[in-house]
Amino acid sequence: MHPVAKLDRAFVWHPFTQMRDWAKSEPIVIADAQGAVLRDVFGREYLDANSSIWTNIHGHNHPRLNEAISRQLRRISHSSALGLANVPASQLAAALVKTADPARWRRSGPTFSPWPELPLKNPRLTKVFFSDNGSTATEVALKLAYEVSRRARPKTKPRFLSLSGAYHGDTIGAVSLGHIDLFHKAYRGLLFHTDQVTTPYCYRCPFNRARPERADARTYRKCQGECLGDLEQKLARQTRRGTPYSAFMFEPLMQGAAGMIAQPEGYLRQAAALARNHGALLIADEVMTGFGRMGFRAGSPPSLFASHLEGVQPDFLCLAKALSGGYLPMAATLTTPTVFNAFLGEYEEFKTFFHGHSFTGNQLGSAAAIASLDLVQKPATSRKRMHLQSLMQQELAGLWALPNVGDIRQIGLVAGIELVKDWRSRQPFDLRERAGIRVCDAMAKQGVLTRSIGSVLVLMPPYCTTPMQLRRMVSSMAEAIRETFAPGPR
Repeated sequence: MHPVAKLDRAFVWHPFTQMRDWAKSEPIVIADAQGAVLRDVFGREYLDANSSIWTNIHGHNHPRLNEAISRQLRRISHSSALGLANVPASQLAAALVKTADPARWRRSGPTFSPWPELPLKNPRLTKVFFSDNGSTATEVALKLAYEVSRRARPKTKPRFLSLSGAYHGDTIGAVSLGHIDLFHKAYRGLLFHTDQVTTPYCYRCPFNRARPERADARTYRKCQGECLGDLEQKLARQTRRGTPYSAFMFEPLMQGAAGMIAQPEGYLRQAAALARNHGALLIADEVMTGFGRMGFRAGSPPSLFASHLEGVQPDFLCLAKALSGGYLPMAATLTTPTVFNAFLGEYEEFKTFFHGHSFTGNQLGSAAAIASLDLVQKPATSRKRMHLQSLMQQELAGLWALPNVGDIRQIGLVAGIELVKDWRSRQPFDLRERAGIRVCDAMAKQGVLTRSIGSVLVLMPPYCTTPMQLRRMVSSMAEAIRETFAPGPR
């Protein structure tokens, strides 16, 4: 065993990992990387098929990002944001506000049949609160929404609504808005209550009367939009009680940790309009979906944020992961003048937002984020993403031939491939069967790294991925699925 692997086994506790299983084999120890390729301490190469857990959009060791950080490092790496401003954080905040301006992307979007088009008013996002990861970005939004609601309705306890299967991070507030028992049940005694509403999971929706086909379930669903009906009923019930929801939190277009659940076109716009019409603030968790991950839609102007692809501007836009190109811990929560103004007052009124982080708006993270934002908006990067999105769709189509592939859900450069015992019955694997883990282990032996979410395989390549590398990622997945579920003894 490599000496570093011995150190890891002796001292490191890994996240979301059963450490007894971890200790059974020698881990892959990453030593360096270039572009979409990772190398371990033995010099073996692996394709990074999930962008190092959804963060590294431009690839590793990118010269523009390296130079931006090095240039900033020669000046100053960090100074406190408590009572001080700094150059790159101020510049980054201005750039993010500009990127989120509705004038750059405004559109009406499709309706979610059979629901009629509902009016939707969109605010401007003008203020940025920096933190350091996705959990803290959503925690900031939650605290702000809580306080705004409490001040507006002092006699009413703020209530929050999120989608079933929601995952918004691991801090206590973020966990309270999550609804995945595997992750959240153990902490229930620490949490405050939040309500959940039916998520538009077309493949396993009890209201979808369509028989399984060899296509994305969103394209052949047969339903009456019952998921929106559930949302409307919950919103209306709380309004009648005189305790309307303070905020509705959602991942736009695709729920990541829920199993890459892709929403049908039009759903988000209708859901946002319903929530806003009942007085709820909108919190968009774009930690996974932001910075171009959701790609392009025909007839839609390009946008870096998933919410905007449906013409939705939230009251809180939560960003992290790819914000710094996957280089440094960095997060941001964008919000409106209305929210900001609710915290203005004389010192002795103590209306201040009493929340902060030691590395808020740090210079190194801000410099990396500015360089990443510049890169992702370049026309050449947009053309590359558009081509990769199309190629990925073409390559994934070949997986429909495999009987253990039940659904393939792709939006932009994110795909979830749901494994089942047989596609005709949609019969799921029990979590204890470790179906997704086994396929990922087989892929790793072929030099392709990704992680599964239960029985859902994730494909989320960096934007620098070449066509040849993308084809290899998908072909490796196909071979691993065939090998894992081949008949006979394992």
